[in-house]
Parts: sequence; C-alpha cells; structure tokens
Amino acid sequence: MPGTIRKLTGRWETPFTTRLKHFVDLTPDDLAALRGLIEYEALVEKRRDLVVDGYPCTKLSFIKEGMAARYRVLRNGKRQVVDVLIPGDVVGLPGSFQDRASFSVIALTDMKIEVCALDAFINVCYRRPKFALALSWLAVEHGNHSAERIVDIGRRTPIERLAHFLLELHRRLMMVGRAEPTAFDLPISQEVMSDTLGLSVPHLNRMLTRLRNERMLIVADRRVQFTDIRALEVLAHFQSATLARIPAPIQREQELIA
Repeated sequence: MPGTIRKLTGRWETPFTTRLKHFVDLTPDDLAALRGLIEYEALVEKRRDLVVDGYPCTKLSFIKEGMAARYRVLRNGKRQVVDVLIPGDVVGLPGSFQDRASFSVIALTDMKIEVCALDAFINVCYRRPKFALALSWLAVEHGNHSAERIVDIGRRTPIERLAHFLLELHRRLMMVGRAEPTAFDLPISQEVMSDTLGLSVPHLNRMLTRLRNERMLIVADRRVQFTDIRALEVLAHFQSATLARIPAPIQREQELIA
C-alpha cells in the first residue's frame, strides 16, 4: 500500500463506523473487534493508485479523510469513473472479492486510510455474523449507486446528471458528518466530474453555469452551496433513499419461553 504508515492511537471512531451505525447497532465489543482488524493507518498522496485494474487486491481500506475514484481506462485512452469514494467508503469493495480487480482506484486528494486484510475480515465475520450482514448492506448500497450511474448515462439529460450527482454526493457526505444541510466541500477536478458523468469539461462548465444562472447553487473555491435545493431535487428527479436497518435476530420459541 503506497503512503506513510502509522500505528493507530487514541479513540477509534471513524467515518466508516458512523456510516455503519445508520443501519446496524454497534456495541463497544463490536467496535473493539473492528479496530482489532486494522493493521495500519496510511497516508496516501494525491494521484496515487490504491488498486490497479488486472492485479489482485487482498486488502480492505476504510477512508478516514479525502476522496478517491474507481475507474477504468479504455484502449482508446478514455477514462470512465464509475464511483467517487468519500470518507466512510471502503476501497477494495468489490475488487478484493475478485481474483483480480476489474477497476482501478486512484486518490483524488491526499488521503488517510485504515487498512485490514480481507482474510482477517472474513474470519471475524464467521464469529460475528453482524459484520457479514453489514458488508452485504454496503454492497446493496453500492449497487444502488451503480444503478443511478446507468440511469444517468442512459436517460438523464446532462444538467439532470450533474444535479443528481451533486445531490447524491451531498447526501452521502451528510451521512458521515462531512457536509452541512445545504453545502459541502468538493475538492475534485471538473475533469473527474466529467469522466463520471460522461460529459466533456466544456459541457460540464456550461451546465454548472446554467445551474448558477437559475440560482440553484453556487460553486466557489471547491465548495458547493445549494441556494434552492428543492428546485435542484425536482430537476434531478432525486429521491433520497436510505438503507433500512438490519433487523434484529428473531429469538427461537424455546429461548422466549426460557
């Protein structure tokens, strides 16, 4: 793993655990078990690859700070970003579950990540099925994001794509405490956004200008401020769906009698 490696110190409360708590209860023992899986903390420089397409990926990395992009470069040199990863997301999902990663992951900013071995995570899932359920819930959420990208490219107009992307990113950042109700930092380039939305950079600029002129948002100093978030949601056909909580286990009848 590229970057500077540090040992964990202090209290362990991360964007990843904050994200999990939206749909599963975590006891102090659960948090201790999760922390015990972390081998090291790494600082990763901007533009460094964390996962490389076509190579094995045997680690799970939980993002504490910064953003990354999961992408593929085609033979003609064009790049498609399939997901922007934020604090609380997992690098290595789904790449670690394949014999070879099918997409690369690159740091879009300087990053801070916590790394554990996939084998160690799987082993603890046998002892704590709650963790396996949590991972499956995250996979469902990942599938929902991928489905939205298909709708973006297939049916949404360019301005609808951009509006939906910004609203979705804002909602995800809100879940981990990294956004305000109507504003968030967006420290990624317009090139990354255009590669995510299937637009050229000039076209993306025109769409941003149009949203500003229609007084729906302001973008300045890599910060997005929504000035009419409701109008933006209507434009994007945005539906803010969150994962249902993982149901508590059903006790067997004899346990209830006892």
